[in-house]
Amino acid sequence: MEKYSRRSILLSTVVAAVLFSLIPVSITIPFILFHGIGDKCSGGVSNFTQLLTNLSGSPGYCLEIGNGEKDSWFMPLRKQTSVACEKVKAMKVLSQGYNIVAESQGNLVARGLIEFCDNAPPVINYISLGGPHAGIAKIPKCNSGPICAIGEALLKLEVYTDFVQDHIAPSGYIKIPGEISKYLEHSKYLPKLNNERPDERNSTFKDRFTNLHNLVLVMFESDTMLIPKETAWFGYYEDEGFDTLLSAQQTKLYREDWIGLKALDAAGKVKFESVLGDHLSISDEEVVEFVVPYLMQNCM
Repeated sequence: MEKYSRRSILLSTVVAAVLFSLIPVSITIPFILFHGIGDKCSGGVSNFTQLLTNLSGSPGYCLEIGNGEKDSWFMPLRKQTSVACEKVKAMKVLSQGYNIVAESQGNLVARGLIEFCDNAPPVINYISLGGPHAGIAKIPKCNSGPICAIGEALLKLEVYTDFVQDHIAPSGYIKIPGEISKYLEHSKYLPKLNNERPDERNSTFKDRFTNLHNLVLVMFESDTMLIPKETAWFGYYEDEGFDTLLSAQQTKLYREDWIGLKALDAAGKVKFESVLGDHLSISDEEVVEFVVPYLMQNCM
């Protein structure tokens, strides 16, 4: 009888373990945060990452690339993206999928990670805060000390030279209306990211971007950093000059669906949101409304 009882208990334990393994378990999706130009993961960005974790209950990590403030200016974006790719693949906590929150220039690293990174875990939701997705038409305003002052001075040289493209990160997304042929030929980052060169369009980049569950694009109505501010929604000037500003839906990138933005939008997965403040000036209440819900979604 004792022998039977022990076998019964053992069998019951095994059956329970098997049944439990078949029950879907809700798992919180972690997120990573990319900061903007002239910033670093410590200080205010660290506080913002912790705020998002506290509000959403999801574990968050600010992903630093090199020497944050310095390299955000002087490491070309293609190199920043390569570093981010290897870091993400090495983080076991992200292996089942993760969300991204990105600020300003960090959005171009985030999108590069989504489009270019081979054999990487999937990105579920992507929240963009003031991202220069369609480019910027003027040199970004610099007000954070000597490092960015040097970067700004170098940008005032011919922006499409190899030297500037290889040493100044923002040069990779400066897109001057009226100089589009020069931009397409010599800019080393954004034309590839946006699949703008007709003879170099890569369907893999588009497929990876359209795999997002949600794309949240937050524009700052009083933005003085991004010219035009509508670039945060993929809006931009006509190629010929500054006279006409196109909405995202009016651009060739959208209409011809070079990266899958139109497909995502048609599926109801793109959220075009706006807040009233200047660049990255977002209140806690706006964070709760526009960011947190996409970090709280769980996977089974």
